[in-house]
Amino acid sequence: MISQKAKYALRALVSLARSGREQSMMIGEISRQQSIPKKFLEQILLELKRAGYVDSRRGRAGGYVLVKAPEEIMFGEVLRLIDGPIAPLPCLSKIAYRKCEDCREEAACEIRHVFERVTLATRAVLDQTSLADSLRLEDLPV
Repeated sequence: MISQKAKYALRALVSLARSGREQSMMIGEISRQQSIPKKFLEQILLELKRAGYVDSRRGRAGGYVLVKAPEEIMFGEVLRLIDGPIAPLPCLSKIAYRKCEDCREEAACEIRHVFERVTLATRAVLDQTSLADSLRLEDLPV
């Protein structure tokens, strides 16, 4: 499962994407729209700002804006930023590979083979789905 923090980060980014790339949104507005605790949202937006996804503006028309186009922000990269590796086993991680302590031979591991298929399918969806895609998909049934 993804963390609540990752869920909030994605919801905040979707909110900013929905408002338009040049349109800034105040933290309070995003917080109300997405039911995200304001203090937690501040921390999340600072992390997203450090990573180059959003920027903040001061003044009356201030708030947060997307730096990248919604088409360029993929769900997988945001999840990795907030939660770390997208892999159920350490031996399947792209960014934090580690051999399983109890594994004798990865190539012969039946568990790894099954979860590798799951991981590849999950990565394919997350790494190819942008914020813009999610806005077009929001009305589709799950």
